[in-house]
Amino acid sequence: MPSSEPQDERRPGLRLHVVTGKGGTGKTTVAGALALALASAGQRVLLCEVEGRQGIAQLFDVPPLPYEERSIAVASQGGEVYALAIDPESALLEYLAMYYRLGRAGKALDRFGVIDFATTIAPGVRDVLLTGKVYEAVNRNRRGKNSRQYDAVVLDAPPTGRIAQFLNVNNELAGLAKVGPIRSQADTVMTLLRSKRTAVHLVTVLEDMPVQETADGIDELRAARLPVGGVVVNMTRRAELDDEERDAAVSGELDRDAVAADLDSVGIRPTEPLLDGLLTEAREHAERRELEDEQRKRISGLDVPTYELPRLPDGIDLGALYELAADLCRQGLA
Repeated sequence: MPSSEPQDERRPGLRLHVVTGKGGTGKTTVAGALALALASAGQRVLLCEVEGRQGIAQLFDVPPLPYEERSIAVASQGGEVYALAIDPESALLEYLAMYYRLGRAGKALDRFGVIDFATTIAPGVRDVLLTGKVYEAVNRNRRGKNSRQYDAVVLDAPPTGRIAQFLNVNNELAGLAKVGPIRSQADTVMTLLRSKRTAVHLVTVLEDMPVQETADGIDELRAARLPVGGVVVNMTRRAELDDEERDAAVSGELDRDAVAADLDSVGIRPTEPLLDGLLTEAREHAERRELEDEQRKRISGLDVPTYELPRLPDGIDLGALYELAADLCRQGLA
């Protein structure tokens, strides 16, 4: 379980929240909830994605996002969430226009397929361009009088298995570009990613493989000198039984007569098949909770702040996102 005391991740100067997690753990949902949580303090927040899945658009039920910042949600106290889908081709065109003034010429290169070739043949360049756009958005807080500035940026990043490689752009370019403007941009991006202005949060669920991947991801991030934020345990189940009841359910010693009496007291006829089904379900729930508690112990040993978000029975819609955002605020992540 998370600490009963809120764990405050609102460090002075923290501007970039990178959210990663194994597929299926709900990292995009957590990224969206975190953006809303940050915006609820009256902040303007940019929520970015880099995988081309249009996950943010689906999550917030808005049209597919272009390479353009668009308002997608409003929070309390005047806060607002903008979203941006970053693709490497558009990022490279913008890079060429900004640093080489190749406006129409850059578009001509795109028509000839040169940009697609460059970002495919050199994946390190691709990641520099993607993270470079995030860097530009964060640093508008210091420059650009006519551009929209943000109090925080949330990045829905690639999965945990690739996150250290994705963020450690210097290492990826080591054999490709030792000097030149792309290498210079990579160096500049790394000053942000390794600074106190960045935190990498990892999303997991209480299952063996996602927890192991989270532990491995933390080790890789630390080895690359990238700042680990917290672990968000997503889709947790409510404890339906206390410890004594759980032990009795696992051992098959739940009081059958007491269960029958409870059913009868609310007007439900306690038939034998019904009782058998309820006791079996109770045992399965208790066994699942035991396994989940083992995973909680593993997570608590990772030596990082931990937060929990519940499994919502009606699924995720915009209203549910606001609920999850409120949970993150109460626990001190935003």
